[in-house]
Amino acid sequence: MAKTPKIALIGNPNAGKSSLFNSLTGLNQKTGNFPGVTMEKLTGIWELEPKRPVEILDLPGIYSIYPKSIDEELVINILGDPTHPDFPDMAIVVADASNLKRNLLLFSQVRDLGIPTVLALNMIDVAENEGYVINSIKLARELNVEVAEVNAKRGIGLNGLKLAVVKSLANRYASNDALPLPVAEELIQEVQAKFGDGETYRSLLWLMEHDRMKMFSKQQRESFDAIQNKHHFSSKKYQSEETVKRYEQITEVVDRCVINLNRQWDAAPVRTWTDRLDKFFLHPVGGYVFFLAILFVMFQAIFTWATYPMDAIDGGVAALNDWLKGVLPDSALTALLTDGLIAGIGGVLIFIPQIAFLFLFISLLEETGYMSRVMFIMDKLMRRFGLNGKSVVPLISGVACAVPAIMSTRSIGSWKDRLITILVTPLMSCSARLPIYTVLIALVVPEKNTLFGLFNLQGLALFGLYLLGFFMALVSAWVMKVILKAKEKSYFIMELPTYKGPRFKHVAMTIFNSVNAFVFEAGKIIVAISIVLWVLASYGPGDKIAEAEARVRQENPTLQGVKLQNKISAEKLENSYAGHFGHFVEPVIRPLGYDWKIGIALITSFAAREVFVGTMSTIYSMGGEVDDENATIKNRMRAEINPATGKPMYDAALGFSLLIFYAFAMQCMSTLATTYRETKSWKYPLIQFGYMTALAYLSAFAVYQLLS
Repeated sequence: MAKTPKIALIGNPNAGKSSLFNSLTGLNQKTGNFPGVTMEKLTGIWELEPKRPVEILDLPGIYSIYPKSIDEELVINILGDPTHPDFPDMAIVVADASNLKRNLLLFSQVRDLGIPTVLALNMIDVAENEGYVINSIKLARELNVEVAEVNAKRGIGLNGLKLAVVKSLANRYASNDALPLPVAEELIQEVQAKFGDGETYRSLLWLMEHDRMKMFSKQQRESFDAIQNKHHFSSKKYQSEETVKRYEQITEVVDRCVINLNRQWDAAPVRTWTDRLDKFFLHPVGGYVFFLAILFVMFQAIFTWATYPMDAIDGGVAALNDWLKGVLPDSALTALLTDGLIAGIGGVLIFIPQIAFLFLFISLLEETGYMSRVMFIMDKLMRRFGLNGKSVVPLISGVACAVPAIMSTRSIGSWKDRLITILVTPLMSCSARLPIYTVLIALVVPEKNTLFGLFNLQGLALFGLYLLGFFMALVSAWVMKVILKAKEKSYFIMELPTYKGPRFKHVAMTIFNSVNAFVFEAGKIIVAISIVLWVLASYGPGDKIAEAEARVRQENPTLQGVKLQNKISAEKLENSYAGHFGHFVEPVIRPLGYDWKIGIALITSFAAREVFVGTMSTIYSMGGEVDDENATIKNRMRAEINPATGKPMYDAALGFSLLIFYAFAMQCMSTLATTYRETKSWKYPLIQFGYMTALAYLSAFAVYQLLS
C-alpha cells in the first residue's frame, strides 16, 4: 500500500494556517484573529485528488527556524529531522500577503532545508485594501516555487493550491543549495561526515541548534560543540548576520514583484480602520478604561441574560423529579434516578446558558482582533510583577480554562517566566468556577438590588471576583519572582492583526465546543460523583440509617407529611457514610463557617471545582428541610438554617467566605496533570496545590471572621 504523503502547514503566527487547515480538511479546529492559537501539531486528511489523500499537519506558528520557545522547538524537531515520523514530504508556507517581506524570511529558510515548498499567499484582499498589488506569477519565478493565492477564511483559491501542490509533489523543486552567508567549507564537510546529511543548510541548522534537537544524544551534542570550537564558529553571530542578508535578498524580490500604489502615485498612506481604532484601544489610559468597561458589560450580561433560561432549566428539573416521584414506585431505584442521576444532570444543565454567554464574549474578542490589543496594553503592567509580556496570553486564556492556558506558556522563552506563569494561571477565574459563583452570589447578593438603579449588583459581584483572581495572580507572580530571583530580561514581540468582523460560524463553533466540553467532560464527572454521593448518602455503617429514622419518628410524634420526610432525610444523611466523611473534616473547616454538608462538597470538588454544585444539589435534594418538594436547589440552600444561630446558613459571611475559597483554591485534577506535563516534575504541581490551598483557606478564614 502506497504511503500517504505528509504536507506541513507552516507560517508566522496569525498568518491563517489554522483557517486554511480547516478549509482543507473540514475539521473544525480552534482558530481566531489571535496569534499563537495552535500550540501543538494538528493532523487531518485532505483529498488532494480523487482517491489520493494526503495528511495535513498544522504546526505552531513561528517566525524563524531558530527557536526561542518550546512551541517553536516542536516545529524544528520535525523539519530538521528526516527520520522523524512527522517529517513532511512537502511544506505549504502560509504567508500574510499584507506583510509579505516579513513572512518570506521563514519561507526562504524552509525552502533551503531541502523540503519541496509551495507558497500560499493568504489575505490578498487585505493587501489590496492597503494599496499593495502582488504579481504572484513573477514571484513564483523569482523564488523558483509554485505560488497560490488563497482566502483561507472563505475557502477561496483552494483549487489553485491543489494544482500547485500536485505539481510540486511531482517535480520536487530543488532548494537553494547555496548558503545565505558563506562558512568554511571544512566546517560543513566535517558535520556531514560525522552525521551524514546531504542538505547543506540542514547540516548548518544541526550545528547551530543541536542542543534543542531531540534526535541527538549527549555525546553527539558534545561533538557539535567540539566542531564549533575547532572552527571558531559563533551560532548567534551567524544567525544574526544571516537574517540581515536574507532580508536584503527578500527586499529585492519584493521590490520587483509587489507594486505599492500609494508610493507610485505619491499618495498619502492609507489610514485604515485598524489605525483609527488603535489610537483609542491602545491609548495608555483609554485602553485600560475600555477593557475594564468590556469586562464589566460582559459580566453584567452573563447574569442578566442568562437568568431566564437558568430559572427555566432549574424549575424544569425540579418539576421532572417531582413528576417521576409521583408516577414511579417508592423504591431505592427511584431515589437513585431522581435524587442521584437527575439531580446531578440538573447541576450540569443549569449552567449551560452562562457558559454559552461567557464563551460568546471571549470568541467575539478573539475574532475581531481586540484580544491581541489587550495583551499589548497589559504588557507594561505584567513586567512590574515579574511576568513576561507573553504571560498575558495564558492569563487571559485562563478565564476560559486553565488547561489550554498553561499549554500556551510554551511560547515564553524564559524558563523562570514560564514557570511563574504556569503556577499563577489557575488563579484566573475559569469557566468551571462560574457555576459556583452563580449559586453563591444568588444566595448572598439580592437579585433586585442595583447600583444607581442601572447596574445589577450580582453582576458587579461576579466582575469583582474575576478582577480579584487577576490581582492575586499578579501578587503571587511578584512573590515568586522574589523567591526565584528572576532577573532575566525578556522581550514581548507580537503582531497586532487587523480588525475583522467576527465569523459567526466560528463563534457558534466555539460556543458549541465549550458547552459540549462542559456537558460531556465536566458533566460526566459531576454525574458520576453525584451517583456515588447518592450511594454514600443513602447508606451508612451498621444500622445507623434505620436507627436515625426511628429516632426522628419517636422524637417528633406530631410531625406528618413532607415535614416529617424532610426531617427523616436530614437525619439519615447525617448518619450516612457521606455524613461521616463530612463530620470528619468539619473541625478543620469550622473556622471558615462551613458545616459537615459543605465539607462533603469540598471533598468531592477536589476532582473538579464545578462538582461542588452537583454535590450540593444531591445533598439538599436528600436532606433539605423545605416544605415544597418542587423547590429548586437555590431555594433549598436558601432555606437551610444554621442550627447554632437559628438564622439562614448562607448569610453574607459564609457566602463570601465560600466564594473567596473557590476563587483561590486549586481543585482541578486536569490542571495539576497539565502542570506536571509541562514542567516534567511533580514538584511544581504539589507547590501549586499547596500554595493555592493555603491561600484559599487563610483568605476564606479572614473573610468569615471579618463579616460574621
